Amino acid sequence: MAETPKSETLKSESPSRRSLIGWGGAGLALGAVAAGGAVAMSRVGDDVDPTAAETGAAVAFHGANQAGIATPVQDRLHFAAFDVKTDDRAEFVQMLKDWTAAARRMTGGHAVGDGAYGGLAEAPPDDTGEALGLKPSRLTLTIGFGPSFFEKFGLKDSRPEALVDLPQFPGDNFDKSRTGGDLCVQACADDPQVAVHAIRNLARIGFGKVAVRWSQLGFGKTSSTTPGAQTPRNLMGFKDGTRNIAGTETDRLKKFVWVDEGDVGKNSAWMTGGSYLVARRIRMNIETWDRTSLQEQEDVFGRDKGEGAPVGKAKEHDVPFLKAMKPDAHVRLAHPDSNGGVTILRRGYSFTDGTDGLGRLDAGLFFLAYQRDVRKGFIPLQRRLSATDALNEYIQHVGSAVFAVPPGVRDKDDWWGSTLFSKDAKES
Repeated sequence: MAETPKSETLKSESPSRRSLIGWGGAGLALGAVAAGGAVAMSRVGDDVDPTAAETGAAVAFHGANQAGIATPVQDRLHFAAFDVKTDDRAEFVQMLKDWTAAARRMTGGHAVGDGAYGGLAEAPPDDTGEALGLKPSRLTLTIGFGPSFFEKFGLKDSRPEALVDLPQFPGDNFDKSRTGGDLCVQACADDPQVAVHAIRNLARIGFGKVAVRWSQLGFGKTSSTTPGAQTPRNLMGFKDGTRNIAGTETDRLKKFVWVDEGDVGKNSAWMTGGSYLVARRIRMNIETWDRTSLQEQEDVFGRDKGEGAPVGKAKEHDVPFLKAMKPDAHVRLAHPDSNGGVTILRRGYSFTDGTDGLGRLDAGLFFLAYQRDVRKGFIPLQRRLSATDALNEYIQHVGSAVFAVPPGVRDKDDWWGSTLFSKDAKES
């Protein structure tokens, strides 16, 4: 990422040369806007302009909603859950402000603070430096607060009713070291090093105040929020979630994803414009699946493996005839028509984390789903799937977390969590 001269401040930044080259070299005339000092892609409704999605340019950091939810899904993920280590409210709030300043710069393609070199030789640099020279790569950073967070800083009454602890579903077998967390940061980018750099620098800034509880790298996005796009395949070779909410579908986003002021109580109004995130680490029994016949694989999903079309249909996006599928087919059970209209926005990624020590790949799906209310979204849907889904023979949920994702950072003076820490926001 571009270095910043020491005379340059966070409030008066200019577009990086690399950002300008990334736009100009692509021959785009997109009416770029300055966002946190970087040339950023403009948003179409709640989404980033899909025509600029592959340029490596920056995604606008400021907005009514956090980027990284309805944004066109990037190719890579670094997700981290943190535990809070400080009991000093003012210290934690300052960390959130510092995180926001760093996130604003990194998503814009800039180094953190005064950069990775050129400062005092006797002091650690402000930026770790591994993203020097790399494009912004559509980096988005999205923060959320877990149920346990509200036991701290006198925030118990501010916990939203919709932020419930997830029940134990049949087949769940959680690794405690990959479950829960006081807060999370989701970093998505088209360059894995850019995503890792972002989490690494936030963890460094937060040292002593927060500590990484667990993290997950992801590749090969398995969902799309771009209208009309082909749905990427999961590690089982199938397309899943083809009717995912698109970033341009403002009506569906409002109905199923964004928290409305009518959803919240007096003490949780801070969540208006936010969303709720469920993260699940789903291990796939790859070796068993790979020895399963093609017909059974297609019966399990309710789609053909080549085109991704529903049973009896020709194209991926054809409206499925659910009764033509087996009663326990995944698509049939997960479809909104089978669940009273329940709809979630998916942003899942594939993962491979070595082996399990028994010669089998530790691989699967890191499932990310955003919704307006967990009680009306993921929970009823997962209850149905965990009971009768044929796919359960080949998968197991081994990690889980849920987070309240606050609204977006509206301008250069705003910061992550300002609506929650309203007293601190007024004093800052």
